[in-house]
Parts: sequence; structure tokens; C-alpha cells
Amino acid sequence: MKRPSLFALTAAPLALFAASPAFADTHAASEAAAGPATATGTGPALWKVADEDTTIYLFGTVHVLPKGLEWYDTTIATALEGSEMIVTEIPMDSASEAQLAQLTQTKGLLPAGTTLRSLLSAEQITAYTAAMAKIGAPAEAFDPLKPWLAGLTLSILPLMQQGYDPNSGVEKILLAKAAGKATGALETAEFQLGIFDGMTQEAQIAFMMEAATGIDEIKPMLDRMVAEWAEGDAVQLAEVMNEGMSDPAVAEALLYSRNANWAEWIDTRLDTPGTVFVAVGAGHLAGAKSVQDYLALKGITVSRVK
Repeated sequence: MKRPSLFALTAAPLALFAASPAFADTHAASEAAAGPATATGTGPALWKVADEDTTIYLFGTVHVLPKGLEWYDTTIATALEGSEMIVTEIPMDSASEAQLAQLTQTKGLLPAGTTLRSLLSAEQITAYTAAMAKIGAPAEAFDPLKPWLAGLTLSILPLMQQGYDPNSGVEKILLAKAAGKATGALETAEFQLGIFDGMTQEAQIAFMMEAATGIDEIKPMLDRMVAEWAEGDAVQLAEVMNEGMSDPAVAEALLYSRNANWAEWIDTRLDTPGTVFVAVGAGHLAGAKSVQDYLALKGITVSRVK
């Protein structure tokens, strides 16, 4: 799975980097200058599910964006302001982010006496060392980390160094604008990190090595994904996503099973009157087996607002 797919599928890795002072310091020290970007076209897509007394907006997000990208328009603002609650993938308040950092220390470190590089072949060490040099880090810097956490770090730090910022992610902006509203979450950070931590060691190493060998491709592919998202082109966004979802087991764990779960949540929530704004990774609202597809199987109509 190519790394940019993560940024439209799972919130926890980006929330971790946004909350971590150590990663923030790295970003501040090495961030490349980046001019402001402007969304073009119709803007990000927004959908709606409604019955006689309940409205649920579905908005696809990208969890990390370049600073200065303008996407929050009148239609999105009206939907958010008219909602009593905003629901994200995971809790994203400061206390939850602190718990996430602690959770990562528990789940993401190798047993004492084992180092990351001791798990790699000589050929893998060469490629890994070269990738570490590209982000300005010594080869031993990630030795305590499990391969999945090293892989996430190798995916995210290059983006931060080239102008992307987890604190500019869509959920961060939405939650700030919805200050004072009730909040909810579809999953826990522990569940999301568990998807990565539950991979076999072999799969974790493959995940990390793909990040290492493709480190120069991460930003160009995410640039494409963000462009399609900002245009509101769900079809093209799905095509970019599909380029990165080559492993059926990973696609099932990260995408399809979660989409089915969220469709079930929406179906149940329709029984409670009110208006809810649901913001989840844009990859879940695009392509085959999307949340909308699973809702259709339940006979629930989803209309596109914009």
C-alpha cells in the first residue's frame, strides 16, 4: 500500500504527529518554504443522508494538508453550523491526543534488546539507511521502533519537511470552527493503531520498506490526491487511492470493513432526531465499497450536496 492512501484513510497516525512536540520540532527545523495554495473547482464533496427528523452530513477529509489551502466554503460552513454534533474517526481533543502519544509508546516500541535494523537484511538496511539520510536522520534513530511505526514516520516526516502540516488537516479546522458543539467518534485511536500493530512482522517490514524506497514519490502522489479532493472529484480520487491499495487484506482492514461498520452506525443514528456532521477520511467516501455503497445495500439514499 502506497503511503498517501493513509492520509485519506486513517486519522490516528497524523493525530500522533500533530500532537508530538518531538515531531513538531523536527518539522519546524526542516520545513521547506511553501507558498499558499488555493482550492479550485467546486471544492471538496459533501453528501447527506436524511429522513423525516434526522440529517447526517458526510464530508470526506484529508488528514494532512499544505498550509494555506483554502477549502472551507459557504456550503460546508452552513452544514457544520447547522449541526448539533461533529463526529470524527477518533477523538481529537488535547486529552485524547496525549493518550495517543502514550499508547504509541506502548504499542510502537520493540522489546528491549531488539533493534529495528536487526530485523532487516543487508539489502534492506542499505535502502533504509539511504531513506533516513534523506530526512536528515541517523540510521540508528528509529532503532527502538517497530517497523510499522518507523514506516509511518518515514511517510509523514518528508511531507512535513515539504510544507504539509498535520495541524492544517481538515478535522483540526472543522473542530476549531465547531468549538462548543458536541463531539463524537466512530472509532478509537487504539483500534486504528491496532490495525498496523496487528500486522505480521514480515508485513510490517514490507510496509516500512515501501515507505523507504518510495520516499521521493510520497509528496507527488499526495499532491495528486489533494488536488482531486479539492476539486470534489470523487471518481478520480478513488482512482488515485486504488493505485495504492494493492493488498486485498490491507484494503479490507483499512477500508472496506470500516466502511461497513460506519454505514451501520449511520443507519442506527438515523433513529435519533437531530443533525450531525460526520467528517472521515475522503477515501471512505469514494470508489467501490464506499460508505455510500454500504448504505445503498441497506436501502438508504445518499444525496450529494456539493
